Amino acid sequence: MQPTLPASTDRVSRLSLPGLALGLLFVAASLTPSLIPRGPVMQGVLGGVVLALGYLGGRIVEGLWSLAEMPVLRGRARRIFALALLAALVALLAAALIYSHLWQEDLRARMGMEPVSEARIVTILALTLAVFAVLYGIGRAILAFYRLVRRSLARVMPARRADVLGGLLVLVVLIVVTRDGILDRVLSGLDTSFEAAQNLFDTAPPAPTDPRKAGGPGSLIDWQRMGQPGRDFVMTGPDAETIAAFTGRPALQPIRVYVGRANAETPEARADLALAELIRLDAFRRKVLVVVSPTGTGWMDPGAFDPLDIMHGGDVATVSVQYSYLNSPLALIFETETGLDQAGATLARIHDYWKTLPRDARPRLYVHGLSLGAWSSMHATNLFRLIDDPIDGAFWVGPPFPSDFWNRVQRSRNPGSPWVRPQIGTGNFIRYAGRGEDGSSGASDWGDMRIMFLQYPSDPIVFYDPLSVWKRPVWMQEAPGDGVSPYLRFMPVVTQFQLALDMALSTSVPGGYGHAYHAPDYIGPWVQVTRPEGWTADDTTRLIALCDSGFGKGCARP
Repeated sequence: MQPTLPASTDRVSRLSLPGLALGLLFVAASLTPSLIPRGPVMQGVLGGVVLALGYLGGRIVEGLWSLAEMPVLRGRARRIFALALLAALVALLAAALIYSHLWQEDLRARMGMEPVSEARIVTILALTLAVFAVLYGIGRAILAFYRLVRRSLARVMPARRADVLGGLLVLVVLIVVTRDGILDRVLSGLDTSFEAAQNLFDTAPPAPTDPRKAGGPGSLIDWQRMGQPGRDFVMTGPDAETIAAFTGRPALQPIRVYVGRANAETPEARADLALAELIRLDAFRRKVLVVVSPTGTGWMDPGAFDPLDIMHGGDVATVSVQYSYLNSPLALIFETETGLDQAGATLARIHDYWKTLPRDARPRLYVHGLSLGAWSSMHATNLFRLIDDPIDGAFWVGPPFPSDFWNRVQRSRNPGSPWVRPQIGTGNFIRYAGRGEDGSSGASDWGDMRIMFLQYPSDPIVFYDPLSVWKRPVWMQEAPGDGVSPYLRFMPVVTQFQLALDMALSTSVPGGYGHAYHAPDYIGPWVQVTRPEGWTADDTTRLIALCDSGFGKGCARP
């Protein structure tokens, strides 16, 4: 006689009311305001995923309720309750869709983006249902596989044991399949990123013929091993003629040094190579020397460096050392220590040499970093760099929320000053800049060392808060900052989810918002931090206009 299985486990042909209810609540939550606008396709796919997750959660709750033999409604009472609940949830979803259209329009207008039509609601609903249907089908297929395994086991063992063992076997199969599939995709993606971003060895373009270029004749840095981000940085940017045409004065050819990760085996060896190349090119005879930590892939934002070369008449040397081939989010997860170690080694080598030079015969020394580069640069600029023969200043852009130094500075803000644009003391040491704000205002004049942060209130990379799962972030307790919709409200768990998704979309907005830092917004802060000689407010206005016109690679966002 075949063992019989609990009837409750076979009732899979109908849709679960608790599952639908929780799923629709998840969809409504996904439509609440965020920092970054979302297109209808992204919102629709997101809706389908959270609907499936909510449905799965509801099914689990329903199963546990049934196993506990808790009371349930039956017959006409159940039908009436189900209809009332679904009607209420559909009304909630409709209201959420309308509200989503309102805040999306408001946010897009604030960021200078094109408005969206009401038809986006249809697209969102269609994609939500389509994605849910696909995921629901996958779930049913997994359940059918489980039932097949369970029936096979039930022929040779008691039903309850078959239920448990069958579930464990299916879980193991799913883990193995998805693990191998995801791992393959990740490795493939990393390989593609490596090849596309670096173009090492055989795919490298011809080396420069100018001995004054890193990677050229006599250079200590192998051109092929430098990688594409480094070669782009070295070979682009304004030349002396272009700079002179803007300033009306004779100009020098800027010095740019870049050491690729493949140029040496260890962070210390790469740092030594960077220092040696700087010495070869007489970089320590320039007026300004900037040590830069790049982003995860090694990319150097030309919008940060081209204006700097112009405002100092080309009398600038800039050096950077690559620590990863991965995009910043992956580098943050898999190579966090690598970036910190490289930034520390690079600045230590250069600073230690710089200290040996006569004070009146050495360049002013600055550090800089964007995004993950800002984090590693801050880590390298420790207390000893600020006290023992200190550097002249730092300019950090879009610092990621885990940055320890940034967090300590934020928490020391003056009472009453906003979290997104705080005031620190009298402003003689640390200041903040934003879109169209150059950080020039302070209660007192600058001191000997100048530190500047550039951050946009709409940047989730900066203002994500892990505690927002249950606690309102500080910046959400204040008036909305530039580019932030007043529709944004805190909701436990939901806000955490929204900000996490915003981080993935943070560069999909126009320059000047989110994590898309705009070349003109670098100019004023660089003027404040590096004090270019003879530079006027009119020069700043002209350079901003030049960048806004799309001049050069550095003045037009890639």
